[in-house]
Order: sequence, then C-alpha cells, then structure tokens
Amino acid sequence: MFERPRSETERAIVVHIGIGRTWSEEAVQEFRELALASGANVVGEIVGSRMKPDPKFFVGTGKAEEIREYLEAREADLVLVDHALSPGQERNLERALGCRVLDRTGLILDIFAQRARSFAGKLQVELAQLTHLSTRLVRGWTHLERQKGGIGLRGPGETQLEMDRRLINGRIKQIRKRLERVHRQREQGRQARQAAESPQIALVGYTNAGKSTLFRRLAEPDAHVADSLFATLDPTLRKLPLPFGHPAVLADTVGFIRELPHELVEAFRSTLEETRDATLLLHVIDAADETRERRVADVEQVLAEIGAADVPILEVYNKIDLAAGNGPAIERDAAGQPIRVRVSAHTGEGIERLLEAVAERLSGEQLHGWLRIEPDQGRLRARLYAEGAVVTEQPEQDGSLWLEVAIDRTDWDRIAAGESIAPDALVFSSGRVAGAG
Repeated sequence: MFERPRSETERAIVVHIGIGRTWSEEAVQEFRELALASGANVVGEIVGSRMKPDPKFFVGTGKAEEIREYLEAREADLVLVDHALSPGQERNLERALGCRVLDRTGLILDIFAQRARSFAGKLQVELAQLTHLSTRLVRGWTHLERQKGGIGLRGPGETQLEMDRRLINGRIKQIRKRLERVHRQREQGRQARQAAESPQIALVGYTNAGKSTLFRRLAEPDAHVADSLFATLDPTLRKLPLPFGHPAVLADTVGFIRELPHELVEAFRSTLEETRDATLLLHVIDAADETRERRVADVEQVLAEIGAADVPILEVYNKIDLAAGNGPAIERDAAGQPIRVRVSAHTGEGIERLLEAVAERLSGEQLHGWLRIEPDQGRLRARLYAEGAVVTEQPEQDGSLWLEVAIDRTDWDRIAAGESIAPDALVFSSGRVAGAG
C-alpha cells in the first residue's frame, strides 16, 4: 500500500479502458476533468480496449507494463483509473507500478471530501469514504497477513487488521446515528413546508450543466458558482417567487455523473430525498453539449436509483448563449403543457418564461380574472394579497376596488367559501368588465 501526503501538484496519469467497446474520447475528457477537479496535475493519458476486465490487473498484464513505462517517463506518482477496481486489482496494480493507484470511486470520494462544507455534508462524505475503505483495509497489512502463526512467528497482522475494522465499523455506526438525526430534522422541515402548501422544486442535472448559475439567477445571488465538476455539494434551499400563486421552495442539489458511486448514493440519502420528495424537478441540461442525450439518460438512471423516477420533470435547456439554434422559448406537449424551456442562466435570457412555465406546471386550473371588492370586504382583499394572487388594483369612485386576480382554482374555492362569496364572483375577461370605472 503506497500512502503519502496528497499535494495539489501530484503528477497523475489517467487510464481509461473501453470494456466491450472502443474507448470514448468523451469519457476520457470527463475523467480528466474529474482529475483536475481533485487538484491533480494530469501529465498523460493511457487508453485502450478490452473485451472484459483482467481479473488480476483489470487493464491486463501488457497494458500494466505500458503504464509502468509511461509512468517512469513522465515522472508521475499517481495513477487514476476510470473504472471501479476490486481491492485485489487495486493492490496488484500498486505492486506492479510501484505507486499509488486510485479508481474512479476513490477519486470522486476525494473530490467530495474537498467540497463538503456543512456538518451533514462532511458526515456523509466520511461515511462513504469509510464504507469504501472497509473493503480495502486488507491491502495495508498484506505483509503481516503472511505470518500464519507458530512459535516466534505470531505477528500482530491479523490483530491490527481486526482492530482497524472494529474502529471503522464503530465510526460508521456513529456517523449513521448522527445522519439519522439530520434526516429527521430535514424530514420535519419538509413536512412543515408541505403543511404550508409550499411547492418543492429541485434542480437536478449532470454535474457542470449550470444548476448553480441558474439557482443564483432565480433565488440566491450569492450562491457559489464555479466552472468545475461538483462545484455544489451541500444542498441549499431558498424561496422562489412565482408569477402567480404561492411562492415555491427551490433546492440546489449535488450534480449527477456517469457511474455515480453506490457509496455516495447511500451516504447522501437524506440529501437526495430533497429530489425524491419534490413536487417538480427542473432537469438542467447543457444545450451546448453535443453528448447531452447520453447525459440525460445518465441523470434519469440516477433518478431511478434514488426513487425519483416518477417525480414530474420540466427540462431546462441551459447555455443557449453558447449553442447554435433557437433563442429562449417554452416548448409544449400535445396537451399544451410546458415540457421544456430554453434559457441562458448566464445572461438571463428566458428566465421569465421559465418562471411562467414552472408556475403553470405547479398550478392546477389557473384562474385569471377581475373581482369587485366592496368597501366592507377588506378582509377578502387582505387574504388575496396574502396569497400573492393580486396582479393589479384599480379603485372606483364609490370606494370599491377592482382587483385583477391570478390564482389556483383550489385556492380560490377555499377563499370564496371562507368569505361566503359566490365562486363565480371572479369575472373571467381579458380586460376589466364593462362598466367598471
């Protein structure tokens, strides 16, 4: 086992092997970006193809020798493999190459460890790391495990290994208890928002699709934004004002990626539940990405893994300022329901249309009309304002008011019943009714 302090200038070689198919430049580029996001200095790449993984080295004996020679020529001290390696394969490669080897799961866990800021986020990353480490602990004590016992040969290998395992398992149990408390607190918050009838909207999408930029444009000017994979790790909740009806709660969540490690999906269960329990998902897609269809499929696969496949989705094609084609627009299905909005979170193009589409998707039957308020109906006026339903107000000479109202039918029926007025008191018209004012 080759352990040494990590530094921002570690010279790394990335290795990608196409299993059952030719290697993909898209996959290599993504893994290179992951390596850069971890702080590594990528000094070279090794690619290749195999029908199936080699049981001993994953990459095969000949490719392992090629990597070793390339490693020495580039004076690198770290090999990053774009695949999930078994503990044995990782151990065998380290022996053959004489340097540290990190697989895709380990690299993503390392990036998450750097990006976690909140208490819950750090606990979730530590849980994922310990779960991953527990399967690889044996490799640090290989030289001691060869001591099978006997007089003068009873070494501490097995005892030390078991002690480490007990310590790790104890820490895992402790973290899970703490995360369970976090989960209960978040569940209480979700229930409180649901009781307040606040729709829950979650931003999802492939990492670096522009979710945080869109979040900042919509609800949080100070949200952290960076042109880097997994720039956002800890979920952020903010109120989102909508053109009609109640404001919603908007959540910016961690980005998804191809082959997201199972340890992370399990550890971030409470965070990902913001997605699973949402009223509506805004699936942010990089419109300028030529591989966007494949990445959409990857996101849909992760949504299925976390139990969010049935949550309604509104696609948001972002970065239209970088993509050739149409400008901002709302695209609808055959029934007239918004299914896709084209925007640029960077320039602000199409943001108003996105809010309109969100409000339309969240509403049941949206009512838009004029209501006459008599001087003694001040409480009705106050309730409509409290609902955020009043668009404009026009006074009359007799002291009455005409209110332009946009409201969900369910909310209108509730208010009308509470104020003992006829539901048809709301006059549906493109303009104020004849004779008003």
